Amino acid sequence: MFGCDAAYIDGLLCLVAADRDEPWNGLLVCTSKERHAALIDEMPALQPHPVLGKWLYVSQDDPTFETIAQRITALVLARDPRVGVEPKPRRAGSVVPSRRVLAAKRRR
Repeated sequence: MFGCDAAYIDGLLCLVAADRDEPWNGLLVCTSKERHAALIDEMPALQPHPVLGKWLYVSQDDPTFETIAQRITALVLARDPRVGVEPKPRRAGSVVPSRRVLAAKRRR
């Protein structure tokens, strides 16, 4: 997702780990805006992502990054209802074929 690593559990998109330039250099917590306040109260380093404001974010540069990542991961594994969103279904034809599939088509 967005050139980042996404983590799903029970079919819900929960976390996106990004290792690029800001604002894509940290952990995105997939949640609804209605749940932001509760998570921010518990972990103030979490803030709405500057591009994807529907999700929360903590930069890898934040001194509490490791602690927040561990706490959020524990919430995900505990199936905390504040974390996780239903992924939008893909539109027909939006799947990008793999290199192997493309190579096989060229050989035909």
